[in-house]
Amino acid sequence: MTDNLIFTIGLVLALAGFAVGILAVIFAILRSARDTGQVRGGGVVMIGPIPIVFGTDKESAKILMLLAIALMVMFFVLMLVPNLWR
Repeated sequence: MTDNLIFTIGLVLALAGFAVGILAVIFAILRSARDTGQVRGGGVVMIGPIPIVFGTDKESAKILMLLAIALMVMFFVLMLVPNLWR
């Protein structure tokens, strides 16, 4: 029973990640069609629990660092959850 639950949660999280990515691309396209202003962006690459953050400006990098911290916390919590059920 717990294996099915963990699989379902993983599947839902993966699908939600794809949906967020697709929505981000759609919003970026719509925003670029309206505005002809400054472009800002960045990204986070997670190698295990270690984040690599890059961005075009300080504000983007700060937001992405907060995201990386949240992802690290979620990673460690999910690593501890199976040990709590034993």
